[in-house]
Amino acid sequence: MSTTMKNIPQTWLEEIIRLSIERLVIVDRHGVIVYIDSDYCEFLGTTAEKAIGQLAPDIIENSRMHIVAKTGKEEIEEIQPINGSVMIANRYPIFIDGELVGAMGTVMFPNPENLMHYNHKIQSLVEELNFYKTKAEKELKSKYSFKDLTGNSRNFRGVKAFAERISVSDSSVLLTGESGTGKELFAHAIHNSSLRRNHQFVPINCAAIPEELFESELFGYADGAFTGSKKGGKKGLFEVANNGTVFLDEIGEMPLFMQSKLLRALQEKEIHPVGGQKNIRVDLRVIAATNRDLEKMVEEGSFRQDLYYRLNVIHIEIPALRERKEDIESISNELLMKLGKRFYRTGIELSTEVLNRFHQHSWPGNVRELENVLERAINLLDGNKVELAHLPLYLRDQEVVNFQPEVHVPASPENPLNQAASTPVLTLKETLAQAEKLALQNTLLLTNGNKLEAAKLLGIGKTSFYEKCKLYQL
Repeated sequence: MSTTMKNIPQTWLEEIIRLSIERLVIVDRHGVIVYIDSDYCEFLGTTAEKAIGQLAPDIIENSRMHIVAKTGKEEIEEIQPINGSVMIANRYPIFIDGELVGAMGTVMFPNPENLMHYNHKIQSLVEELNFYKTKAEKELKSKYSFKDLTGNSRNFRGVKAFAERISVSDSSVLLTGESGTGKELFAHAIHNSSLRRNHQFVPINCAAIPEELFESELFGYADGAFTGSKKGGKKGLFEVANNGTVFLDEIGEMPLFMQSKLLRALQEKEIHPVGGQKNIRVDLRVIAATNRDLEKMVEEGSFRQDLYYRLNVIHIEIPALRERKEDIESISNELLMKLGKRFYRTGIELSTEVLNRFHQHSWPGNVRELENVLERAINLLDGNKVELAHLPLYLRDQEVVNFQPEVHVPASPENPLNQAASTPVLTLKETLAQAEKLALQNTLLLTNGNKLEAAKLLGIGKTSFYEKCKLYQL
């Protein structure tokens, strides 16, 4: 005790505690009560003599003092029901010279004034909770239906019709196709047309979850499963999706160790939360998507063959935009309407020159690239018509790489000196290098310099991409 505190008589300290609006209890390292103020005892219907020396839970209803004294983690503004009243409890660990020796707890008796204050505070929290709950539920519903999938080309209509036909099934679906083809839109539409449409649609991006968090994110964890875990545990996304659909996007990025756990969950229809004591039954449909070659990954040993067959019950390959160029105009118009609402613009259309250029382009980024191009154009637009000048440089000045062999022109009146009119011939290695450099440049322009995204679009690893950029000084 400090010199200043020593000057205060013990009776004074006890009266100061009594005058406080908060009631006080102190426990030792084992949760045994070593001090409790008289007003608290009166409320509990006991005396200090009877309470001191007893375990806190034996004297105080719903007490967690013994837990705080053991874990050393404070608990602030917790709701604690005691004797038919709702108390606001604060619990603090006590450290002396760095050693955990016990805990101090306070509870506040609600009088009419502060009861109204806390009632208002709790009501505000309930309203906020309901708002976010409604928002979360809305976000876990499918946003798109098959009518939102634009395209009238023969191959796209065939894929769309097949997807609509199998949507009523409960079988797993594997969506494949290049990045930006609309795999997630198809997943939304399949769920929206299924018998599970009134339940949750839970999208999971396997490429965005850190490897060490995969299991807890998908399957959840129990209370106290690990340091820093949420009090009371947490539901996994599979449990959230129960009776609905889980969409595993970028399934090819799932770590190998997690693939075996996923396979077991799909086979047994149950999950085991991290640190949990029992399994949880789940009933859900799985839709997976990837732009990677899973069959090749199976051959290489980086993707489990049994999981591949479990996911690939129904396979839907979504065509690239260059394979259905007749849809470019209708997709562009649809995107312009959507972007127009975002930018408060109406009546935007494409010039004939722009539409022709769109048909000439190979669209390595597919519909996502097209949307990127149109959004950029709207930002530069003065009137209502998108012209070539509004397109990115790689599209505006697009040139197809045509390497002509050397052409020898025989002597003629127009060429009296019998000289060879020629264009240079490049070796195959030089030709491939130029084409590769052009592909890297175009993709970097498309992704606004984002090399990770560019590597994904080109279907190569980031290390290989960086090496090529260094080689070509990009």
